[in-house]
Amino acid sequence: MIIKQDDQITEVRLEEKNVKNVLKRILIGPEDGSHNIIMRLFTILPGGNTPFHSHDLEHVVKIEEGKGHVVNEEGERIAVESGQSVFIAGGEKHQFQNPYNEPFKFICVILNPK
Repeated sequence: MIIKQDDQITEVRLEEKNVKNVLKRILIGPEDGSHNIIMRLFTILPGGNTPFHSHDLEHVVKIEEGKGHVVNEEGERIAVESGQSVFIAGGEKHQFQNPYNEPFKFICVILNPK
């Protein structure tokens, strides 16, 4: 068994195309012996966003703190907030945005693409 403290895990700023003000921590992953799933914590700072993208992997998202928007395949912005969960199917286009003045934090669990 491995137990880790979130605030002691290295946080990296994502420097990818069409990404703005997004921080990521890998809470549990292959380095911890988890060969099938990866649990990540994303923080989107005010005015930030992930890319509008899709990938083959389905994933689940748990909103931990603050509020933000999830943009669906049709481009519709859906408000989400702490206490809500989101399922995104494989191949479904999506984006997370933070148009608010406080950090927007969520846990995202995916299968390990190996």
